[in-house]
Amino acid sequence: MVANRGEIAIRVFRACTELGIRTVAIYSEQDTGQMHRQKADEAYLIGRGLAPVQAYLHIPDIIKVAKENNVDAVHPGYGFLSERADFAQACQDAGVRFIGPSPEVVRKMGDKVEARAIAIAAGVPVVPGTDAPITSLHEAHEFSNTYGFPIIFKAAYGGGGRGMRVVHSYEELEENYTRAYSEALAAFGNGALFVEKFIEKPRHIEVQILGDQYGNILHLYERDCSIQRRHQKVVEIAPAAHLDPQLRTRLTSDSVKLAKQVGYENAGTVEFLVDRHGKHYFIEVNSRLQVEHTVTEEITDVDLVHAQIHVAEGRSLPDLGLRQENIRINGCAIQCRVTTEDPARSFQPDTGRIEVFRSGEGMGIRLDNASAFQGAVISPHYDSLLVKVIAHGKDHPTAATKMSRALAEFRVRGVKVRRHQAQPLAAALGRPCGQEARRPQAAVTAPTGPGSPTLVRVPPAARVLSSRLGGPSQTTPETSTEVSPTILL
Repeated sequence: MVANRGEIAIRVFRACTELGIRTVAIYSEQDTGQMHRQKADEAYLIGRGLAPVQAYLHIPDIIKVAKENNVDAVHPGYGFLSERADFAQACQDAGVRFIGPSPEVVRKMGDKVEARAIAIAAGVPVVPGTDAPITSLHEAHEFSNTYGFPIIFKAAYGGGGRGMRVVHSYEELEENYTRAYSEALAAFGNGALFVEKFIEKPRHIEVQILGDQYGNILHLYERDCSIQRRHQKVVEIAPAAHLDPQLRTRLTSDSVKLAKQVGYENAGTVEFLVDRHGKHYFIEVNSRLQVEHTVTEEITDVDLVHAQIHVAEGRSLPDLGLRQENIRINGCAIQCRVTTEDPARSFQPDTGRIEVFRSGEGMGIRLDNASAFQGAVISPHYDSLLVKVIAHGKDHPTAATKMSRALAEFRVRGVKVRRHQAQPLAAALGRPCGQEARRPQAAVTAPTGPGSPTLVRVPPAARVLSSRLGGPSQTTPETSTEVSPTILL
């Protein structure tokens, strides 16, 4: 059973079908017509009478469905309950395997302060910060007096950019402390914050790890997630372009060290910031499958969901043919997210019925989606992700060319989507953009009247990308570029 919805539920169902495993979906009252319900062998309603999101967070209903239908294992997907130790424990108590780390490891990794302490114990470098959640504005003042500005507030018990505020001066301190606390409390039910020295213009590099119950841990190299909007990833690249080989070795070695320190089992991601001097700092572990796991699968030819299921069955990594010396990088993969957001309303999610949908496809293109088809109804209740587009090529320029071509083929009518300029991806690959790419693209949604559908066409200017990525880097990418969520390059 997948305790989730949308494209990640379908991704897991497909893996189960390939392994000969019957599948069970759960769905809220608002999701009765969603595709993930149709892709499973069985589907059951949960959260009757609850708010749309709360339905997928209602542990008693999910466990009840699992027990009543003889479910052997639950895959949490990402988001929702995927990093909730109490859910992992509830599955275990019900005699159902949780496809992920043990409840105790989920708890430790979910507590950023404890995860930081574990990293220090493992000898992994961390950003200077508080050792425990702060309880007052006065403590934030003391920290800034010691380390100087800028500093950053982070939610102690959650992620995804919520409860995260950067402070550049004493004048901004009180307001940002209050806002970060409120955001963390609303998003995670706990307003606890910790404070770190803010690393300016870093690269955000994460390492995919995989462990089994016999103590075997390996890495599947890194992903560059530096292109972000409001601290949320929007473009992911594997492997990271122009990454110093010695830095890659340090990142992957530290990830495995940390995983061994905590006894990690199943799939996870260790995230780092890399500063302009090439120093890396641990920031967190995501004890689940990531949205961007796709690019790692493309360059390593390892099906991570298959591996998760086999590990949960009790098989060892060597039994699965997964040994560190056998994991090789094959080419480059890039993931972009097509989302239904309206630039005229500050990128608020757009809703409605898709009247026309034509996707970009072809050699080297993978599409992971759930609601991207003609007639699909885009709900206001959930994430605005429409489809993940993954391009794979022999090198970074080839993958970027394929991505540019695929996105240019998309046609969507009925809901608003937008594409961004080529600059952020080119910058992430370490090649300065040409003058054409530096000019901001206007929104390509053009309503023709009240309530009118929008036809989205990707402008020819998008195609400058493929001609700008050949050859070595002229500069080291240093910035986590803020971009708009759209059909993204």
